[in-house]
Amino acid sequence: MKQPINPILVTGSAGFIGFHLSKRLLDEGFSVVGLDNLNEYYDSKLKIDRLTILKNTPNFTFIKGSIENLELLESLFEQYNFPIVVHLAAQAGVRYSLENPHQYIQSNLVGFTNILECCKKWKVEHLLYASSSSVYGNNKKTPFSIEDRVDYPVSIYAATKKANELMAYTYSHLYNLPATGMRFFTVYGPWGRPDMALFTFADAIINQRPIYVYNYGNMKRDFTYIDDVVESIMRLLKKGPPINSAAPHKIYNIGNNKPEQLNRFIETLEKHLGQQTQKVMLPMQPGDVVETYADISELEKDIHYHPQVSIDEGIKRFVNWFTHYYKNKQ
Repeated sequence: MKQPINPILVTGSAGFIGFHLSKRLLDEGFSVVGLDNLNEYYDSKLKIDRLTILKNTPNFTFIKGSIENLELLESLFEQYNFPIVVHLAAQAGVRYSLENPHQYIQSNLVGFTNILECCKKWKVEHLLYASSSSVYGNNKKTPFSIEDRVDYPVSIYAATKKANELMAYTYSHLYNLPATGMRFFTVYGPWGRPDMALFTFADAIINQRPIYVYNYGNMKRDFTYIDDVVESIMRLLKKGPPINSAAPHKIYNIGNNKPEQLNRFIETLEKHLGQQTQKVMLPMQPGDVVETYADISELEKDIHYHPQVSIDEGIKRFVNWFTHYYKNKQ
């Protein structure tokens, strides 16, 4: 694609996926405006360290603010007239959504409505937005296909992500807003979120604390390495918006297409850390699902990409980053 004159907006640019995507865009010569409220859901020092890397790159502008602030968003869209918006900002976390539902309504529904309204008003050429594998709930058919019904979410977080897809489709239908939804499957890797299993397990193992394993380890996750996720987003962005007479809207699964047993995941982490750990086996937690497994046939068909990084290689890269990052923080 020909690079746009105006910058791309990446919301949630200090977050895990937002940071990696922004860096890739900048490395390829795109201009990026990053928006993030740097909330305290997890250690903001990690977000600030990510941002420091981005700020040292030409063509990056950072704005601290929330997507719930419509006035701020309108001023940014007016100033920059973004051709492409990659909307990754959201209140994340399945279990946290059971304790703080209002936070999810504000960020994931009110904030997303603000993004849609601005994209409509300023005639954005392509909106790419984050959804989640959690929309599949306890879907019994595997692999999970974008053709499957996703009407039975098992967490507030999942419900808000399903709502985002419906809202985006409606705006596409009513206002011809080109939009691509991306259902991410358990993304992991360097600079990852501290509330995710890989991070919490690594921290516990290094500090010789037991790890808590839910559903007695009888779970499978389609762990997807961050570089594979970013490559998929970049290809979708360069491919351009969906073309559909009814509504220029399409959803893709972005996963590894190879679910891994949680116990094997832990064993691989122990191997690369060079330490064993004590496991505390616990029952299933509310909001959790037994298995996730992405059917990525549509993604492969449309952008000709299949994930490249194995779970062994991905965990190895994470451990290298994790031990170096926290060694330097001591």
